[in-house]
Amino acid sequence: MSWIRIWVHLVFSTKNREPYLSDSDLRKKVFQHIKQNAELKDIWIDQICGYTEHAHCLVSLGREQSISKVAQLIKGESSHWINENNLTKSKFIWQDDYWAVGVSESHLDSIRQYILDQENHHKKKSFNDEIELLMKKYGWKYLK
Repeated sequence: MSWIRIWVHLVFSTKNREPYLSDSDLRKKVFQHIKQNAELKDIWIDQICGYTEHAHCLVSLGREQSISKVAQLIKGESSHWINENNLTKSKFIWQDDYWAVGVSESHLDSIRQYILDQENHHKKKSFNDEIELLMKKYGWKYLK
């Protein structure tokens, strides 16, 4: 029997970073749906939360799963569900791109807490500022 333990911190935003998820109840409903639907597709989302224009997921990849496939399934189905249920005033779209980084077992608790604290965190720092800070802190470069 295969045993796989690959943790990924996956972040994706709404198209043009539109604040479609500005309502707290809507955010909770969408994130709960994403987690429940992911389970049906054998995608393990350990933690999910976000803010008005983005979502953070802590995902444990299965042996036949890739980051791109998991992101596609999560984003595609959730945007379809949001639009089908008319949960936003205009058509809801996730941005095509996403941000993903591997997470060590020893950092799981701090990542879980970071994801859960998104609402408080983004009252102090914008999503754009946060991404730029992380890129600079870790010396990451945007790839074309």
